[in-house]
Amino acid sequence: MDLLKKHQDLFLALYRSVIGLLFACHGAATLFDVLGGPEGQAPGFGQWPGWWAAVIELVGGALVLLGLAARAAAVICSGTMAYAYFIVHQPQALFPIQNGGEKAALFCWGFLLVAVLGPGRWALSALLTPSRALAEDRR
Repeated sequence: MDLLKKHQDLFLALYRSVIGLLFACHGAATLFDVLGGPEGQAPGFGQWPGWWAAVIELVGGALVLLGLAARAAAVICSGTMAYAYFIVHQPQALFPIQNGGEKAALFCWGFLLVAVLGPGRWALSALLTPSRALAEDRR
């Protein structure tokens, strides 16, 4: 357990980076038909909610990945996935395994964790605001 506690900041940075990268890739795939393209039909420019969700995925995921305004971005990303789950998936069946909403549920809770814990010491925001990094060191 000491090893985990000792490297807690590293694990948080890795978690934040991976979830942000995966989310940004999902948005890029939808918007730009890359990385295997969108799931289903690509939304038209400005089309609600698909195009806007993809923009949130790309921009929000990138911000979380980099650790810039990560808490705010994570709250928005989490809310987007909660909306996706309850509007798109949940009406089809109760459980995520039945309604295909596993990714939406996992992203929702994953981003909520980032919002609660913050970006950590290894985020670009910590480099841009050294006083914040010092405050985290005191914890």
